[in-house]
Amino acid sequence: MRYSKIACAAAVLALLQAATSCEIDETLEGQLTESQVRRGELTSLLQGVYNSQREPIQGHVSVFALQEVSTDARIMPTRGPDWDDNGKWRALYNHTWDANNERVRETYTQLNGIIYASTDLLRFSPNPQQEAESRFLRAWAMYLVLDLYDQVLYREPGENLSELARVRKGTEALDYIVSELNAIQANLPDAPVSRATKDAARVLLMKCYLNKGVYANRAAPTFAAADMNQVIKLADEIINSGKYSFTDNYFDNFAPNNSTIGRENIFTQANTFGNSGPLRDLWKFVSHYNMRPVDGYNGPAATAEAYDLFGPTDKRRGIAYDVPGGPANPGRRINVGYLIGQQYNLLTDAPLTTRGGAPLAFTKEINLFETGADLEAKGIRPIKYPVDYASEARGGNGAENDHVSFRLADVLLMKAEAILRGGTPTSAGPYGATPLAIVNSLRTHPSRTAGALTSLNLDVLLDERGRELYSESWRRQDMIRFGKFLLARKDKPQSDPKYLIYPVPQTQVDVNRNITQNPGY
Repeated sequence: MRYSKIACAAAVLALLQAATSCEIDETLEGQLTESQVRRGELTSLLQGVYNSQREPIQGHVSVFALQEVSTDARIMPTRGPDWDDNGKWRALYNHTWDANNERVRETYTQLNGIIYASTDLLRFSPNPQQEAESRFLRAWAMYLVLDLYDQVLYREPGENLSELARVRKGTEALDYIVSELNAIQANLPDAPVSRATKDAARVLLMKCYLNKGVYANRAAPTFAAADMNQVIKLADEIINSGKYSFTDNYFDNFAPNNSTIGRENIFTQANTFGNSGPLRDLWKFVSHYNMRPVDGYNGPAATAEAYDLFGPTDKRRGIAYDVPGGPANPGRRINVGYLIGQQYNLLTDAPLTTRGGAPLAFTKEINLFETGADLEAKGIRPIKYPVDYASEARGGNGAENDHVSFRLADVLLMKAEAILRGGTPTSAGPYGATPLAIVNSLRTHPSRTAGALTSLNLDVLLDERGRELYSESWRRQDMIRFGKFLLARKDKPQSDPKYLIYPVPQTQVDVNRNITQNPGY
């Protein structure tokens, strides 16, 4: 069986965990049988499961939208006639979504598709490593569903699709994920970072233990010392491996060739030209229509609050960054990080203008509705992943930046947080034993040059996570854990606690009696 046939069938199966919640009797033509899958072809089927991560995790409209647009970091304004989209972006920003919101619905379906596809592979008798990788990808998708929706659908491998998917909620779902990760870790490979590895499992376990109290009570989480010590233990195992270190340039971790120069990265999704996810949306969505040599969609922007977290020497805020095949950038204009002020053609250094001919100068001020003559230029534009100009020049058929889910900096910040929350301090690697020393080892590295902090508490640590991990789809989770997610901010009042969890899409509640809608929806 050719790879394309297997991958196509896997793509069909990837829709089924959510889409077949209704009771059906007919046989799905795309469903593979054991006789169709020979042992040697499981490699292609497993790759299909890896690829099923791309749409929900890489782009701007699914996991990213739910985890970032709902926070103080990102705003999706309606610019005159542009970007209204029936109010779905404003609903995320304002915390007014419901069980019929398109982004809530599609993200749920896509993530449950990963769960189904990875479960289905297990019925073909994979070898121990293939089984472990598939179970890791399932645990990863389950974790994201738990974090967002608190209800995780599941089936057993080979289960009749006429049976309704069952549900694990809250801490029951978390306990299952933890048990899976512990069970498979020994059979996972050590490399490469674009695969499910032992260290990827360690980082996901850190996330589980750090947020365990959140999933028990999101409105008022508590943090047990034993859980925090698990976070610290796992962090030390990763640090002491010696496999990860700070790069010379912070943005190397996200560049088109980050698979070779991104030394901090622990778990990524590989992208190559012609075989890639929608990662390019992360720069296309924010770039103005007239930006050269890459034009964009002129949509979302960073909030002033997010930009103001950074000090003036912090390189994470923005630098001129060179990529292979990129423009000369003769004026050494900032092209990664937060783009603010007058923008320039990176080929000629000529000042850019809006479609109306006004200077294209991005402003800190931004409103949820923009109607004035300067609406095209309102808002700072965040670009975390350096543009793959070579890919764009060939038609943009897939950026080659590997998408980053886990990296060393997050491990260090989680360890610092676990100590602050009652865990026992330890010393591992060159980073120190106290939360302040660990955070300062990151801030003072030449790749950041943010300067040392003189003191550290939980509020300061949340700010540091905002600086280090912006645009990496962790902000909502962080704000909930630190008790800040519901607070009022620009154009948004205090939120009802029901918004700590997204609703299960109403289309799923209507057809699966095992699902109970989340409270308040």
